[in-house]
Amino acid sequence: MLDSQGLRILLVTRNLPPLVGGMERLNWHMADELSKAADVRVIGPSGSAAMAPAGVIVREARLQPLWRFLLQARVLARREARAWKPDIMLAGSGLTAPIARSAARLCGAKTCVYVHGLDVAVRHPVYRAIWLRAIRSADRVIANSHATAELCRSVGVDPACIAIVHPGVDLPVEAADKVEQGPEPSSRRKPGSSAFASSLVVPGGAARFRQAHRLGDRPLLLSVGRLSTRKGLREFVSHVLPRIVAARPKALLLVVGDAPRQALHAEAQTPESIRAAARVAGVDGHLLFLGTITDYAKLGAIYRASDVHIFPVRDIPGDPEGFGMVAVEAAAHGLPSVAFATGGIVDAVAEGRSGHLVPSGDYAALSDAIIAALAERESLRSSCVEFARRFAWPEFGMQLQHHLHSIMSATSTSSPR
Repeated sequence: MLDSQGLRILLVTRNLPPLVGGMERLNWHMADELSKAADVRVIGPSGSAAMAPAGVIVREARLQPLWRFLLQARVLARREARAWKPDIMLAGSGLTAPIARSAARLCGAKTCVYVHGLDVAVRHPVYRAIWLRAIRSADRVIANSHATAELCRSVGVDPACIAIVHPGVDLPVEAADKVEQGPEPSSRRKPGSSAFASSLVVPGGAARFRQAHRLGDRPLLLSVGRLSTRKGLREFVSHVLPRIVAARPKALLLVVGDAPRQALHAEAQTPESIRAAARVAGVDGHLLFLGTITDYAKLGAIYRASDVHIFPVRDIPGDPEGFGMVAVEAAAHGLPSVAFATGGIVDAVAEGRSGHLVPSGDYAALSDAIIAALAERESLRSSCVEFARRFAWPEFGMQLQHHLHSIMSATSTSSPR
């Protein structure tokens, strides 16, 4: 294995804060973890430099419209390739794979693409002709789950070039203290990036959250994430919530998140449409929208105050759930998830340890599993946390470094692609 000191990595991604979401958090941590052992620079969207990890130089491209970001990012990446001569061009998703490939050719760098699922499954013919070709030509394609790895094989990526590195999770201090390589000291992070550090467990935070919203001892179901069609929250409210309320009349569904605005290919389910479905189902008094919450400490208090995390992701052809990072975040706070067994969620929920998986689309089974999980909440707490520890960001970083080292040290015997 190569000594990573002195290795130059240029990460190209549209998915960074100030955009909010799992891919944005992953790419931020990708830069942060790699910068601990290599020289890392980033081509990112407008506003991302102010929130970058300490010591990471960011060149910004205008976020909107998409075509302008891609053109500016390509120019910036090629400029860095000529002047800085990175060893590895790393695309933070399939979207920037052609940019990484183009810049790598200028300086003889290796190329690596981290793929999330949807960026492999897009069916648009132009995307498949240009973007999938760039993904297939990469020296290494790192998938976020076994399901995404299978998607890569189905579109012609050489199986020998595919690796799997699951996304990481910010462990609460009580869990992070037990990880051999815990989070980096806060001194490494720039002001404004604290939302991406491991959250502090403030004693009584969960109780204060319940008190602030006058929730008492109500059983709390929690949904966290963008309100996209794939996430299936409207269908959950229509088909599952009435069954749960019939069994547990005081049950309340908390919703953290909002309809996607900057995400690509994501169709929205607006809060208004979900409320309308609740009224039709007669459960409109069992729904509380909390909006988007980016402060991880505040979100941690909500995780700890809740009883079950629900993940009713729909199995939609061409729109896969690549992993399910939020289920691991919930587990890190001792909160079990109940989910449909679809896509990469199978990797993110351990049956009987961090929650339950039920057949995709079986709403009756989902209802039964959630009611059961409400009774198991305390008994699953410790096994949830134990399961989540394997996804700590330092572990993600070490695995990523291993695969980047492997493409640098490998002797290529294949013909030029």
